[in-house]
Amino acid sequence: MLEATKSHDTLKAGAEADAAPLNPALAAEAKIARIAVTVFPLLVVAAGIAGFLLPGAFKPMAPGVPYLLGVIMFCMGLTLTPPDFASVVKRPWAVVLGIVAHYVIMPGAGWLIAVALNLPPELAVGLILVGCAPSGTASNVMAFLAKGDVALSVAVASVSTLIAPIVTPLLVLFLAGSFLQIDAGAMVLDIVKTVLLPVIAGLLARLFLKKLVAKVLPALPWASAVVISLIVAIVVAGSASKIVAAGGIVFLAVVLHNGFGLGLGYLAGKLGRLDDKARRALAFEVGMQNSGLAATLATAHFSPLAALPSAVFSLWHNISGAIVAAWLARRPLSDATGGAPVRGATARDTSARDA
Repeated sequence: MLEATKSHDTLKAGAEADAAPLNPALAAEAKIARIAVTVFPLLVVAAGIAGFLLPGAFKPMAPGVPYLLGVIMFCMGLTLTPPDFASVVKRPWAVVLGIVAHYVIMPGAGWLIAVALNLPPELAVGLILVGCAPSGTASNVMAFLAKGDVALSVAVASVSTLIAPIVTPLLVLFLAGSFLQIDAGAMVLDIVKTVLLPVIAGLLARLFLKKLVAKVLPALPWASAVVISLIVAIVVAGSASKIVAAGGIVFLAVVLHNGFGLGLGYLAGKLGRLDDKARRALAFEVGMQNSGLAATLATAHFSPLAALPSAVFSLWHNISGAIVAAWLARRPLSDATGGAPVRGATARDTSARDA
């Protein structure tokens, strides 16, 4: 999630600001997302260093990780609106393609990389678990910065999260069962408690406490950034003694995993004959994961070492995502067939009104 959870309203404002650049208030609002994307990796790096250098201070907090993830998912629920789900009905093919690509490419790539690099069982399961997690909402921010289809990005991220209690445990059982024993039933229950229920609670709060939620929305990216950074510090502290030996191979595995996701996600959109804006969105929806959930499940069901790929992924996918988004933003948008550039295209032709 950014893992700093984004404000969907902020992304809408940013898109409208592109269409009406004379409105300085909307332009300033859109900068929230950009600042959060810049600051978040720095917070995660600082948290990782703190966890490594001061494991005794963070290791005792391990039992609280599921509750911390619940806070992040509640924040995500607060950002969801009815138009997010209406987008699913309007464009079922694009959303289904994004969901299938996400839950096929990343789990498969995680398994292939784990086998190719001959990772130890705990690290292999951790990498596969990251691949089987739903999309992170940082992908929504990256899609916005890359001039991609934000409405599609939000729809895919939301649906992938809602179906995660069923899909994630089944995929982990199928792909990682040969490495370690998997209790899929317990994993389903954990995802329901730490993901589904908090998201639904946040969504209900958004519907029935609109004025109160409107006041706290600007603070959500920062609150989520701090919480996910704390999770990273706890995860790193739990495996601090093994990081020096395993850190290099884990970093290589994560870079490959994330790179395959970004590239093959864009390719999936191209093969599905989606327009360039949708392809950009799918690149981030496939390549960026809810690494907070993966770290939580790895810590609860396996070991702190199994959570190490999640911690590294949490840092790397925000750095790589920001770089790719900046590169794409400088490239002209192509037409629906991927041919001629679209002149004067804005960051989001499908505005909040069309979501």
